[in-house]
Amino acid sequence: MKTNFMFALLLLLTSAAQANSVDGVPSFAVECPGKILVQADQDGPVLINSKEAETKAIDDRHFEAKGSGITLSIVLADDDSVAVSSTGKASNGVCQSVDD
Repeated sequence: MKTNFMFALLLLLTSAAQANSVDGVPSFAVECPGKILVQADQDGPVLINSKEAETKAIDDRHFEAKGSGITLSIVLADDDSVAVSSTGKASNGVCQSVDD
């Protein structure tokens, strides 16, 4: 019985960790106005200052992420470059790419 409970708990935690993964989200790292760091791995999740954001696909090249008092617009261009802009509690504007 204890083994079944542990298996169910592990399964639940795994699915929760994948909850904000959105197919098609590109990999990027940017700094938005107000020194807000945003990063994502391919297919998400999107992290705003290291906190997971609620992310949804608008279509296959446009995404929206909300969290930490801001809303991000993420656009994947035809040349696969990524443009991110922010609106919310900090200054609104275009986010700049962060070099690793």
